[in-house]
Amino acid sequence: MTDSNPLRQAVRDNWQGMLTDLAFAVVWVTMVTVLFALLEGPRWAFYLCMLAGIVAYFGLFGPEGDRGDSG
Repeated sequence: MTDSNPLRQAVRDNWQGMLTDLAFAVVWVTMVTVLFALLEGPRWAFYLCMLAGIVAYFGLFGPEGDRGDSG
């Protein structure tokens, strides 16, 4: 029996990648927030570090989000 709900099927097929994305985001935001709470840096630098998380994500996982599972 196949699932007729395409969203459910997409989540079922990609749950590991989505969990990795969520973990990366939570760790990055927590790390930057704690760092700037301790150092009391300027607000613009805080936002710049948050934006750097996007660059770090694509640096680690690539533009397609490839995690090594070749189709």
